Amino acid sequence: MSELLKVNVSDHIEKKNGLSYLSWAWAWAEVLKIDPAASWTVLGFKQGEIGPLFMPDGSAMVYVSVTIHDNTKGCVLPVMDHRNKAIKNPDAFAINTAYMRCLAKAIAMHGLGLYIYAGEDLPEEDVTVSPAKEVAKGLQPEIQDFLSKAAPRIDAAMPDIAVVVERILWVLDNYPDEDRNEIKNGLWSKLGSKTRTAVKKFEDENGVIK
Repeated sequence: MSELLKVNVSDHIEKKNGLSYLSWAWAWAEVLKIDPAASWTVLGFKQGEIGPLFMPDGSAMVYVSVTIHDNTKGCVLPVMDHRNKAIKNPDAFAINTAYMRCLAKAIAMHGLGLYIYAGEDLPEEDVTVSPAKEVAKGLQPEIQDFLSKAAPRIDAAMPDIAVVVERILWVLDNYPDEDRNEIKNGLWSKLGSKTRTAVKKFEDENGVIK
C-alpha cells in the first residue's frame, strides 16, 4: 500500500464553494519526504507537443504526470474558474493555476488525499475513530437498527438533495425525546460517502440541518 494513502490531510484541506482542495505546495512537500528524487512533468495531448489541449468551444484541458519511486501516474484537468466552470479562451494565469491544481490531483493518484475525491471522511488505516461512529455505538440497539434501515432509503434519494434532507429530518423527528445531534451523528456513520458529501455541501451553503 502506498505510504501516501495513510497520510491524514484533513488539517490541510481548503474549502471553497462547498468543494475541498489540497494545497499543491504542501502535497509536494509530503511527496519529497518519501522520495526526494520525485518529479512532475507538464505533458501535451499530442506526441511531440507540450501544453494545453484547446477544445472547439475555446475551453482547455491540461495534463500533468507525477513520478514517485519510478512509478508514474498522470491526470488531466479542465482550466476552470472559481466556480469550477470551464473557462473559454483562458489566459496564462488561469492555465498556470490549472497546472498546479492538476499537480495536486496527480499526486492524489498516488494516494495522498485520494479520499477527498472519493468523498470519504478519513484516510485508510487512520487509527482515530470518528465521533459519529463513537456516538452510534452508544445509541440504544433499537435506534441503531432504525438508523441502519433508514440510511439506505436516504442514500436511494440521491442525487435529489431536497429529498435527502427531508428524509434526514424525518429520522430526526422520529425520536423527539432523544438528543438530535446524537441521532444525526449515528445516522451519519451509516450513510454512503456520496450522500455525506452532498449533505456537507448543502450545509455549507444553507446552514446545518437541525
